[in-house]
Amino acid sequence: MPKMIFMFPIMVLLVFPWAASYEISNLNLSVIDNDHSRMSHQLVEAITASGYFRITNVSNGYNDALKSIEKNESDLIIEIPQHFEKDITTGTGVKVMISANAVNGMKGSVGMTYISGIISNFNQSNLSKHFPQAAKSGLMPIQIDEQYRFNKHLNYQVFMVPALMVMILTLVCGFFPAASIVFEKELGTMEQMNVTPVPKFTFIIAKLIPYWIVGIIAISIGVIISWLVYGLIPAGHFYVLYGFTIVYVFGISGLGIIISNYAHTMQQAFFIVFFFMMIFIMLSGLYTPVQSMPEWAQWIAAFNPLKHLMDVMRAIYLKGSGFGGLLKELIVLIAFAVFFNTWAVISYRKTQ
Repeated sequence: MPKMIFMFPIMVLLVFPWAASYEISNLNLSVIDNDHSRMSHQLVEAITASGYFRITNVSNGYNDALKSIEKNESDLIIEIPQHFEKDITTGTGVKVMISANAVNGMKGSVGMTYISGIISNFNQSNLSKHFPQAAKSGLMPIQIDEQYRFNKHLNYQVFMVPALMVMILTLVCGFFPAASIVFEKELGTMEQMNVTPVPKFTFIIAKLIPYWIVGIIAISIGVIISWLVYGLIPAGHFYVLYGFTIVYVFGISGLGIIISNYAHTMQQAFFIVFFFMMIFIMLSGLYTPVQSMPEWAQWIAAFNPLKHLMDVMRAIYLKGSGFGGLLKELIVLIAFAVFFNTWAVISYRKTQ
């Protein structure tokens, strides 16, 4: 157990941000070049040179290109209109059409973002140099006005690392105590404790204090690794981060006690832990934004403590939020802590 406590946060933060990534490359692109000019060829070359796209289809018309989408041969279509270069040089302005296969919404939106950024860079680096009159007119092939705040480089590790810290706290302070107490049940030491006059509230607190300390150690290890490996430092204050951590540790450790109260064997405990962990992770916003889920799933996610602390961690790390801006989440996490620990005390039985 001590080895897992120290190795688990290290392995999760070193492996998961690279393995669990939504960064997408090798997108299949269908090109419709109706101009066949030097400028249109440069645009296509700029897209392929980015490393995100590979041309898998060259069509003469949109219908033919659409067939490649239907056959899953292409993920995106770019159609360059006639007189592309001429309209740019004369300052008339031109529009380039981009269509994305949105069956996989994440893949389609990411691909659209990539290609839009490439065209924007093409506008700034090439057109302003070679055709200053077009740049002065402000009429470029595609007018793009996008802002990426708090993670302007779209670094996915920056998005993942704070959320993985929450997973570490959940396992170390929530589910490890459950497994430990159930293991003591199997050994018979719990039966010996139950015949003593120690009040059950005192007994539960005594069991949880070590894991609260371990939780603070685990989050500290996570903060250090995030700084050393990813160069990630919280934009907010450390006292806010540790304040929310302590509140969450109180709550999630109470859930661990509840699990141990109802499980009589290690197998039962692991099945219950696996059940809750899967639900918590899927509805936490770790991989899929909660706002993109169906409304019923969003309602369930509202009762997920992981979801609230992940929002808090990302807000502290990326936005620099304080207690004032996170007051709602603080109230919710305190409510979880009170609810879970009250349930844990009530459900604990000194006699079986």
